[in-house]
Amino acid sequence: MVLLLLVAGVAYVLLGDPINASVVLISVVPIAAVSLVLESRAERALEGLRRLTAPTAQVRRDGRNEVISAEEIVPGDVVFLQEGDVIPADGVLVEGTQLTVDEAPLTGESQPVAKSIEGPAVESELSAGTTVLSGRGVMAVTATGQSTRFGQVGTLVAGIRPRATPLQRLIQRLIWQATVVAAGFCIAVMAIELSYGHGWAAAVSAGVSLAIVAMPEEFSIVYILYLSLGAARLARSHALVRRLTSVETLGATTVICTDKTGTLTLGRMDVAALVTSSAAQPIADQLIPEAWQILEAALLASEPQPFDPLEQALFRFAELKGWKPESLGSGHLRQDYPFDPILKYMSHVWDWQGATVICAKGSIEGILERSQVSPEERQQALASNQALAAQGLRVIAVASGTLAESTGDRRADECHLSYRGVVGFSDPLRPGVPEALGECGQAGIRVIMITGDHPVTAHAVAEGLGLPHGDQIVTGQDLDLANEEEVQRFVATVNIFARIRPEQKYLLVHTLRSQGQVVAMTGDGINDAPALRAADIGVAMGKRGTEVAREAADLILLDDNFATIVSAVHDGRRIFENLRRAFSYLIAFETPLLLAAFAIPLIGAPLLLLPIHLILAEIVVHPTSSLVFENDPAPVDLMRRPPRAPGAGLLVSNDFSRSVAEGISLFVGVMLLYLVGLQNGLPEAQARGIAYAALFLGQILMILTERTPTQPFWRSELLENRVLPFVVLATLGILVVVFYVPPVAQLMRMVPPSPEQWLLAAGVAAVTTLWLEPLKALRGRDRTLP
Repeated sequence: MVLLLLVAGVAYVLLGDPINASVVLISVVPIAAVSLVLESRAERALEGLRRLTAPTAQVRRDGRNEVISAEEIVPGDVVFLQEGDVIPADGVLVEGTQLTVDEAPLTGESQPVAKSIEGPAVESELSAGTTVLSGRGVMAVTATGQSTRFGQVGTLVAGIRPRATPLQRLIQRLIWQATVVAAGFCIAVMAIELSYGHGWAAAVSAGVSLAIVAMPEEFSIVYILYLSLGAARLARSHALVRRLTSVETLGATTVICTDKTGTLTLGRMDVAALVTSSAAQPIADQLIPEAWQILEAALLASEPQPFDPLEQALFRFAELKGWKPESLGSGHLRQDYPFDPILKYMSHVWDWQGATVICAKGSIEGILERSQVSPEERQQALASNQALAAQGLRVIAVASGTLAESTGDRRADECHLSYRGVVGFSDPLRPGVPEALGECGQAGIRVIMITGDHPVTAHAVAEGLGLPHGDQIVTGQDLDLANEEEVQRFVATVNIFARIRPEQKYLLVHTLRSQGQVVAMTGDGINDAPALRAADIGVAMGKRGTEVAREAADLILLDDNFATIVSAVHDGRRIFENLRRAFSYLIAFETPLLLAAFAIPLIGAPLLLLPIHLILAEIVVHPTSSLVFENDPAPVDLMRRPPRAPGAGLLVSNDFSRSVAEGISLFVGVMLLYLVGLQNGLPEAQARGIAYAALFLGQILMILTERTPTQPFWRSELLENRVLPFVVLATLGILVVVFYVPPVAQLMRMVPPSPEQWLLAAGVAAVTTLWLEPLKALRGRDRTLP
């Protein structure tokens, strides 16, 4: 489109026509500016997120500690780590105290991972992009940049190229077809003009005029305009659009692949169950003494200033029950026995309320191993653990005991531990998600949960949300053992995939797309980036998403909420519906322009539409008028319709036929006005003015007819569209300027019609555009008959 206008501008320069050359070349500016401005705005917002999360690291260099940018780290550096740090490179832990790491960005596993220099080698390995949850450590850097696991994922992402959206491919095909047709007609028109002896200047002018009409540049302008306005609406709804084309693709989504933690859930741990050695404690009730004993022991076994999510959940729950965190100040922490990576528990010795006590928390196996417990209590503890785990809860066991005096010997002190009970933690379901899932079901959109968590946890969350999933849950191990045919079957029928690795997420998305699905993929971690880029719409989390995930995504959820995705899908469908009616209008109004540009040279009459007329219509009037359709509300049943087929065209045959018929009838009326005026001796400028007035008035009436393709315009709510009056007034204002501002009228080579001629033009416009409305009324009445 831009190339055509540039070629036309150069042609006018060579022909010595600076006015038309200037008009054509200036018209290129708004076409290129719209998408540039909107996408650059999104990139500036994303840059703000980058600055907020720019990583730094404390390293030891030249015998002193200093803080540097993470980008400056090199292999061999020694990096100091503490709670809250994002690990800036791959490395090996050389010193550590109770260090636990959140590796979810790489593995998808939400549970913290303990790191130690005493266990197997894998337990001392640290990866870039993961976060220190608790403890302190010193790391020797072994790899940076593309050599890290983080960097390898980034390299994979960079090699994935997003494909064009269905509507992009449709418009591209339309423009190429129009180019071929336009080229043939332009050559024919130029030959006709030369055969009449009108000279090269007139021949080129006629050819360029036809080319401008035949090339549907306003389709691309309107397309970008609608996507830009849709992106602005989505930004107000907490969804930042990085690529405008994703707005349209949202409306065609057939499958949403979503992570669990933080998207379907709140992404935080809360205490959900307390089970004493004798009974379960209802969380909503006032705690019984045994439950308080469990909770107090768990608090004393935690860090006084907790960073670990489970410990933070314990402190929040205790405060809700009336416990004051400052009360820890009345005690004294005597011994801090670190996390045992083998039995997976930790213990503290306190001087507390006049006694010396030891408290421990951790895995059920580790606590039972270190506690004094009867066979009956052991059996009950294991049963409680299994019951809570079956509900998808994460479980820790708690033990406590009284010491005569702390010996400083861990094994000796822990001999006094007695089992107290277990605490269950859940990641609460995000409000609004069950309703959003229900809306997806009504809209024919399949939702697939892809998570790194345990299958039991995934199943419990699906049950709580009402996510349809049947009985089968496929794990990453199942995918490893499956052949290609089985993978295809899994992807077609299973809605929960658990214990999934990064490359498997990419495999699932790729397989879905190979089955003809339009896939939206959500994610927040480094591990999600390849799948985000491979999906038709990659959706990253703005709050907890990594930089790699945000860079790979098309859409960023600023509130990390699944319901926002469904809202975006609704808006994408609305955009497509309104774009369909806008394109029907453009075809209806393009038809008389195209026929006039070809028919007038064919019969040897002076050109009715000069390039400046066509550019005014296609670059200014058409996009402005199309705003009416963009402002129309969505149909009430929009999210009860199935997704449109990925290969479906923008217009159905009935819409296209109706629009073309309406355009032909307006062309006939305008041509008659122009030719009869010339035949009756009217000057060319005055005859052109009458015809142009009828054409513009017909364009206004076409807006009304195309807004309601199945019912007459008088049955629609005309005033519900706030843009409609302004567009009508703006179009009439353009006519006033064109006819009654002398320099503009001279440039347009038109004379204003007389009052009688205005009435004639209005009558022709009404008759040739509104003739379909009575037929719509009759058809609608027939449909209401029993």
